[in-house]
Amino acid sequence: MFTNKGKPEGSSPSPTPSQGEQMRQAATRPAARSAPSLFSNDMKLKGSIVSEGEIQIDGKIEGDVKAAALTIGDTGEILGEVVAETIVVRGKVKGHIRARKVQLASSAKVEGDITHSSLSIEANAVFEGQVKHSSDPLKTGSAPASPAPSTPTPTPSAG
Repeated sequence: MFTNKGKPEGSSPSPTPSQGEQMRQAATRPAARSAPSLFSNDMKLKGSIVSEGEIQIDGKIEGDVKAAALTIGDTGEILGEVVAETIVVRGKVKGHIRARKVQLASSAKVEGDITHSSLSIEANAVFEGQVKHSSDPLKTGSAPASPAPSTPTPTPSAG
């Protein structure tokens, strides 16, 4: 019924990859080429997020966020530490920010310290906290440490 017109005898049509194979191929592609992971404005999460790629957050996160690149949208809100190579804040962050490049857009509201290599703050952005320049802000332990409370040792009296 079907003919192999124009194909040599004995050759079979090239197989198309199965859906499972396509998913495996997509999973092995470098994260830098993939689209950002989106966290929409109707989502709320209690817990931490870690990604080797790019994330855009428009919802509310109560926990730490670590990614290669991070955008906090106008409706985005993070209550926790934020760590990434580059961070763009348009929404709210209450917690420490560590990144090589930090950009606070005019709609940003940040309450916490920022450790950075490069920082830009647009007009009308709200920022309450301290800024610390660092050649390697992503290095663990570069966040300002609060001193441990010291207890006075009693001095023996001579008597």
